[in-house]
Formats: sequence, structure tokens, C-alpha cells
Amino acid sequence: MNRIPPPPRCAERVTAAYRRIAETDRPEVWISLREESAVLAEARALDARIAAGEELPLAGTLVAVKDNIDVAGLPTTAACPAYAYTPDVSASAVLRLVASGAIVLGKTNMDQFATGLVGTRSPHGPVRNALRPEKISGGSSSGSAVAVALGIADVALGTDTAGSGRVPAALNGIVGVKPTLGLVPTSGVVPAARSYDAVTVFARTLTEAQLALAQMTGPDEADPRGRAWPDDVRLSAPPNPRIAVPRDEDLAPLSDQARAAFHETVKRLEHAGAHTAVIDVSPLLEAAKLLYDGALVAERYAAVGDFIAQDPTAADPTVGAIILAAAGLPAHALVDDLERLDGYRAAARRILSGFDALLLPTTTGHPDIAAVQADPVAINARLGTYTNFVNLLDLAAVAAPAGEADGSPFGVSVITRAFEDQVAIDIAALLTAEQAPVPYPANGVDLAVFGAHLRHQPLNHQLTDAGARFRGEIRTAPAHRLIALDTTPPKPGLLRVPPPDGAAITGERWTLSPTALGHFLAALPAPMFLGRLELADGSWVLGFHTDPAAAEAGTDITAYGSWPAYLAERAGA
Repeated sequence: MNRIPPPPRCAERVTAAYRRIAETDRPEVWISLREESAVLAEARALDARIAAGEELPLAGTLVAVKDNIDVAGLPTTAACPAYAYTPDVSASAVLRLVASGAIVLGKTNMDQFATGLVGTRSPHGPVRNALRPEKISGGSSSGSAVAVALGIADVALGTDTAGSGRVPAALNGIVGVKPTLGLVPTSGVVPAARSYDAVTVFARTLTEAQLALAQMTGPDEADPRGRAWPDDVRLSAPPNPRIAVPRDEDLAPLSDQARAAFHETVKRLEHAGAHTAVIDVSPLLEAAKLLYDGALVAERYAAVGDFIAQDPTAADPTVGAIILAAAGLPAHALVDDLERLDGYRAAARRILSGFDALLLPTTTGHPDIAAVQADPVAINARLGTYTNFVNLLDLAAVAAPAGEADGSPFGVSVITRAFEDQVAIDIAALLTAEQAPVPYPANGVDLAVFGAHLRHQPLNHQLTDAGARFRGEIRTAPAHRLIALDTTPPKPGLLRVPPPDGAAITGERWTLSPTALGHFLAALPAPMFLGRLELADGSWVLGFHTDPAAAEAGTDITAYGSWPAYLAERAGA
């Protein structure tokens, strides 16, 4: 079972985390921090379960939770003390993490009601950047990002409507994954703009983020906006992905150093095998303005407007002004903007057609806390230039570190179509030099291949074009013969035989979507057929077989042990 590798004991991890909390002395990160003794007791119980043989994919993983996400027994305030309530049940995302062995440390500071990208709009004070304390941490998931960047939490939950799960990642030099809307339930989350809210994950590595995200994903009856994976989902980026990049004029908000860092990132992706092409992204940047400058801001009033209207002094002045300004918007204005949004979504489909992903800077710069306090609205708006449109247009995104610019971390975002989250993760992994452990989602079907569909063989593109994911080499149980068939292109067939006539044959395991497997089956030419075969470890997997009549007419090449070995021998001869 894949898991985030923990140090020897969960209890030791907890002790180290509270030691780190004391060392860093960042009280503004937390709104409510659990007592160390209670967390230690939970960790010792986990240690006992692990010692008894229980396997937990996130055993001992320490989690910080943004304070607009419910954790049973801890107040949910959304950084507004007057709004506080104490839930009896945790949000579905939190419940799933805890059930997988994760341990919640506490609730983190945030821009009030998740309205902002700066991390300064809180009565608990601005959350200082993990690396440059005079600068902003980014928001609204400010405390969550900093808790990870400071090495306190392994992963942290944020929310993202306009970029709150990505901007703080970029400014603190960590990973932020914003999944397709609806994949992770938002039940138990205080809404910001309900139609466009997503629960996100911060981590120091993509591997940690993806493993946590996988545990949280899945339908939830309490979430009416929940969505299931389609049967044709791609489970891997292609070996040489096509990536769209913006024009120089689209990078105008960046400093010279930031533009240079972005271009260097593009070169790194090209060196890793990606093909890039410059496109006009201005329609996407125009769509981004609808989130705050148009009538869609009415969603924020629908979320908490009545509460703020009853006592405007309870809210941060900037937050209150933004939300209350939406009270007088006419319904027809919202309908007009929704129609505009439909047009922008169609434009996004055209722009991304033929590409696996779009690469953009995550944000525009790294302002000082003092500058934001002096100009809280304009600077905040600039920070969302490259993030605001993503949820509006139903896209997925991964924010990844990409060096430095102007003395601060610089980050980029890999943006993909809805449900192509794994494609975004794979492309981001080219920058972080990681290998994702399992595909997201993990609902694909394994297929064993032994001939022309192997890597570096002529039909392998049929797998990669279908978004199939290479999972490694395999060996069959010694119950098969390998036959070179008389076909074009040449390919082998696997024939199951009774012992002791068989041998172990080397092949590859690939994972692909149910729809892709169906297409393979429908197009499978005679004499091949699909059936289960036994592997050397005793497990069974689907694979290509051939019928006995065709095998009789072919050439037995079992002695070579694999198709590539046979081809190499022929080439040498």
C-alpha cells in the first residue's frame, strides 16, 4: 500500500511538531491549536493500531486545517470571532483524512470568510511569509500554507475560489493542488462562492499532496455539487506533453526577474521532453475579472451577507465592503454574467484544444505586508491575475515551485481541463523531479502487455494516447508460452499452458480508464483476446492472450523470456 513514509512513531512526530511550533514562534498561523497532550494521546493510539498490523495510508501524517473547514470539537470561525460555531462532526474531507491515519493539529488563520489573496485580512493579524516575514504569505489559506512551509504540518487543507490554494503555495515555495470542482466534498466548509469553491491541499512535495488528496476524493451525499470521475479520464500525461504558454504581453504584470524565471521554467519543461507553443490567453484573463468585478460576487453575499449585514462591525472592513456591495446587484446582472461566463468557457475549450496543459505564473509578485495594508484592494486584485479564472472555467490546477525571483519564491501553475488532474500533476512533477505513486483517480483498470504495446514498441502510442499510466515491469507465473505470431506489425501472443510446460514471461503493467479498455477490446484483432492471467506474485490481471490455433502456426519464443529479448536477438543475428 502506498503511503507517506512516516518517521518511526506517530507520537514522536507530534512531539517534534509542537517543538517546531515553539521554535518558529508564529502564533498568527493558528486560530485554534489543539492541546499537545490530546494530540499525543491520539498519536499513541495510532501507534498501537499500526503495531497490531493495521495499514493506514496516511499513518501519522500531521495536518493543519483552514478555519473555514469544520473539525469536530474545534470552533469554526472563518477568521470572524462573532461568526464562531463548534461543529459536532468534521467536514467530510477531514473525516476521510483522519480515517486514513492523519492527525489534525489545529485550525489555521486565513483571510476572513476566504475573501482575499493576501493573508492580512484577519483579526488575528497578518500571517507573515514563512521565508520573508516582512512580506505577505498569500491568502486566503495563509496559515495553512505557512504551517507546511515552516515544517510543522506535513499537509494542510485550504480552500480555493479565486486562487487561495495556489497563491500561498507560490509565495511560500511549496506545492498547492486545486482539484477539479466537486471531486473533494465541500460539505462542512463555510462557503465563499459556493459554485466555485474547492478544498485544496498544501504540501512540500507532490507525492504528499496527491496521497492526501486521493483519500479525500469521492462522492458525498451531503454535497449536492459533488461529481464522480468520468469513465474516460486520462490517468497520465503523455511522454511528450503539449503545453501552451502565454505571450510576452500576457506576462506584463511580472517583474523582469519573474519573467526570466518563467521563461527558464518553460525551457526546463522543454528539456524534459515537453513541446510548447505560445498562445493568446487574454480571454482567460478577461474571464478572471468576472469573479469580483461582475455580478458573480453575489455568491459571496449569498454565503455570509446576511450575517455581515446584521453587524457590519464584526467583519474586516475590506471584506465587509466587498460582500455588502453585492447586496444591491439585480438578478438580471447575474444572469448576464453567467451568459458571459458560458462564452468564456467555450473560448477556453478552443484555446486549450490540442494541448495537454496551460502553463502560467501562479501570481504577479510578492508585496510587503505594509504595502498591502496601505492599498488592500488593488494589490489583492493583481495577485489573482492568473488564478481567478480557473474555477470559473471549470479547470484543474497544480501550483509548483519554480525557483526564485526578486529574492522571493517564484511559482508556476499547470492548468488542465476538468478531470485531467493527474495530467497536471505529472507535468508539475517534471519540475519537482517526482514520480507520482498512483494515478489520481485510482479507479482505473490494470492491463498486462507483452509485445507491440510495450514501451519503445510500435503500438505503445495506443496506450499513451489513451492516457494510460505505466506502472512497472511484471512477470507471469510459470504457466505461459510466448509465441511470435505471423502478423503485421510483428507481435507475440501469450498462451496459457498446464505445468510444467510453461515459463515466466516478462511484460509491463499499465493502468487505463474503463472507456479506454473498452476501446482496446473493441479494436482487438484476431487471434488476440483479453483475459485474466496469473502473475508471479500470485495476483491476477487482465492481459492479451492468443488462441491455440494461432499459436500452433506461430513460432515458440518462450526461451527468450520476453518480446524485447527476442527482438534484440533477431537484430543481432
